[in-house]
Amino acid sequence: MVLDRRLERDLLLSAPALILSLTAEERTRSRYHFLTDDDTAVFLQLPRGTTLQNGDLLAATTDEMFVRVVAKPELVLTITSDNSLNLLRAAYHLGNRHVSLEIAPTYLRLSPDPVLEAMLVHLGLQLITEVAPFCPQGGAYSHHH
Repeated sequence: MVLDRRLERDLLLSAPALILSLTAEERTRSRYHFLTDDDTAVFLQLPRGTTLQNGDLLAATTDEMFVRVVAKPELVLTITSDNSLNLLRAAYHLGNRHVSLEIAPTYLRLSPDPVLEAMLVHLGLQLITEVAPFCPQGGAYSHHH
């Protein structure tokens, strides 16, 4: 099945959607072969530069089947602090290094990196290595296709 369109997320479906669990890096691939969670082969043929988000709905031109994108749990580094200013400082330093970063009110999340981990410990932050969905923030000039 060739998936070549992104649909409105809130669209009421006439057929149930298959689930396509993808890591953050996999969600940046606009032309690639994947298997859905139930092992259905799909090929993404989306406009170049498309970055998929958790919850996106994809369809083939024939509309025979719909596929819902889900952020697949992956190894991540979650950063927390009792002091929100420390989280802001960490976001600033990580942004200066152009690190893909998930930003939430109580934590930051990024792909594990020993050099960045050392910097963050030096800044006095708490670090947890865990397996969780990773949904990095789009860049300032990114938009939803």
